[in-house]
This record gives sequence, structure tokens and C-alpha cells, in this order.
Amino acid sequence: MQSSSSGSEASRPFLTWQRILDWAQEHYRYRTFSKDDRIPARAGLLYLVQCGAIRLVGTAQVSASLSKSVSQLPHPTAEEAFLGFVGAGQPFEIIAQSPFTLSAYSHVDQTSVVWMYWHDLDNWPHFRREVLDAFRYQHQRKLLWLSTLGQRRTIDRLFGFLTLLIEEFGEKCEDGYCLPFPLTHAQIGSAIGSTRVTVTRLMGKLRQRGLISTQGDNLICIPSESIEAKK
Repeated sequence: MQSSSSGSEASRPFLTWQRILDWAQEHYRYRTFSKDDRIPARAGLLYLVQCGAIRLVGTAQVSASLSKSVSQLPHPTAEEAFLGFVGAGQPFEIIAQSPFTLSAYSHVDQTSVVWMYWHDLDNWPHFRREVLDAFRYQHQRKLLWLSTLGQRRTIDRLFGFLTLLIEEFGEKCEDGYCLPFPLTHAQIGSAIGSTRVTVTRLMGKLRQRGLISTQGDNLICIPSESIEAKK
């Protein structure tokens, strides 16, 4: 878990971060985004989050002929799914493979991103290793995510999903550990294969059981014992 959402140097895996920032600014590869701005990312480039948080969203083109909709539209419709966050000091890339597309959005104000070509990493061999290690870690977290999504009961998927997020991004607070940025019930629903209404109802059940709480601007918190029991 991170000790700060500001992306302090201690929370970043990259030892040569300042040199990368200097290079990015010199080559106009650095930009700051407002909340919910779409990042103009494309396949083949490497992106690094300098501060803030990136929200990854997957979109699948679903043929109307496969839909159970009564209207049976003659053209494909798009279905979005929340795929997780990329925090400060972490890399991400955009993969394009029809019929799926991956998009990145700034989840909080003042989210800054650096981008480069993969061959630019040849200038910093140690930094390349740091980036690959970070991607391996993300892959391991995604396997845990998939395991959570395999739970039969929606409430188990919901609590497992929230626990994974707070394990990775949570900050210490008086009630335990808290997600440092808001997440809507619709976004949670898209991540666990449910609806906003169902998530709202099940969040109420988790609160009644003392498994979660909210703080400040509806920030989701989990008691310390729930997190520490998994260590």
C-alpha cells in the first residue's frame, strides 16, 4: 500500500525518475491532465504516471445480433468495463486488438504522464529493468483480480475487488486503510460484472457487517484487521 497519493519518490519503483522527467520535458513528452480527461494514448508507446492516477477502461464491440435487447439494433454496440488503476510511478501501455480497445483516463486532477518509445529505454538499462519488473507485478495483480472475479456470489466478487484495490493503493486512515480517490458504483459494477443498483445494495450490506466504511468524499475504507489478515 502506498503511503501517499501524491506519488512521492519513496513510492516509485524507478531510481532514475528525475532524469526521466528532465528528458521528457526537454523532448515534449510530458503532460498534465484534468480529472476524467482522456489520455491520447496509442499502441506501441510506453506511458509512465508521474503523479495522480490513471483509470483504464476496456471497450468491446458487441454485435447486436448477439444481444438480448428487444430492439435488436442492426449495428454493433460498445460495452465498457473498468479495468483498474495505474498509480504514480507506474507504467502502462495501450493494447489494440479488435474487437477490443483499451482507453486511459485521468482519474484525478493534476495527473501527469510521461510517454516514450520502447527503444528510448536503451538509454537507461537499469530503468528498463524497473519498468519490466513493474509490468510483472501488474500481471500478478491481474491474476488475483481474475481469481476474485471467478467467485460465484456477487458480494464475494465485490468485497474481493475492493480488498485488492485497497491493498495496492490504500492509505492508512483512522478506520483502517482507505482508497485515496473516489470510485463510483457504476465503475465498480462494470469491473465485477454487475449493475450499479446491485453494487449499491451490496455495499450497504458490507457496511452493516462492518467490512467496509466510507470517509470524506465517499472514499471506501476497509478495517486494518481485514487487510493485515491477508498478509
